[in-house]
Amino acid sequence: MINAIIIGRGGSTGLPGKNLMKILGRPLMHYPILAALNSKEVNNIYLSTDDKEIATEGQKMGCKLIVRPSELATKEALAEDAFIHAFNEIKKNTNDKIEAIVLLFCNGATLLSKYIDEGVQMLRDDKNLDSVTTASSYNMWSPLRARKLDENDNLKPFIEPSYFGNEVNCDRGSQGDCWYADCSMFVVRPHCMDSRNGFPPFPWLGKNVKAIKQWGGLDIDYSWQVPIVEMWLKEHGFSDEKTPY
Repeated sequence: MINAIIIGRGGSTGLPGKNLMKILGRPLMHYPILAALNSKEVNNIYLSTDDKEIATEGQKMGCKLIVRPSELATKEALAEDAFIHAFNEIKKNTNDKIEAIVLLFCNGATLLSKYIDEGVQMLRDDKNLDSVTTASSYNMWSPLRARKLDENDNLKPFIEPSYFGNEVNCDRGSQGDCWYADCSMFVVRPHCMDSRNGFPPFPWLGKNVKAIKQWGGLDIDYSWQVPIVEMWLKEHGFSDEKTPY
């Protein structure tokens, strides 16, 4: 059994109402749901939310509702805890053996159903893998370029420069490609959800994580990200009138 869990709360502060905002004529949350619906592998889609409008929209598309507790729906609440809560609710209400869980975000539109199917197949092909995630390369945000502010708002290296050795320069690719789990999709084995022994900030991935490489993947948290996601969607066959499915 392959179950997809999509999480989205109603009280976003970075971009209020983002999960229901229209992107190419559709609510943002439609995109991860469409990917799960058109996957050859996903058997059930569960939506975890505290918001009535989000719940109604998801149920119209065939999602099974999991009511997200209020303590897991604050701006301080962690996605990890919302996923674990939903996973435990599913386990309580099914006797079916769960092969894998597909973890998605209502605000994560940069995803195709084929990535879900590829991720499931990768787990089947390699029993040593704990999980599979989409990943995008963002060399302009490599650790070498990261900075933090001191008490006087002076820029200081986020990581001690000596860590990178002597062969560094201002070329954004000087350290090689810098890959990020882009929060479009995670396909994980059930034991990862129980143990949560992976590397932060995604402990639910386990230690042995395979990447499905793509470009431009991200989950929308701020308005400046909207045109990036629109561009990604158009490049992958979406428009106001059609989808690639």
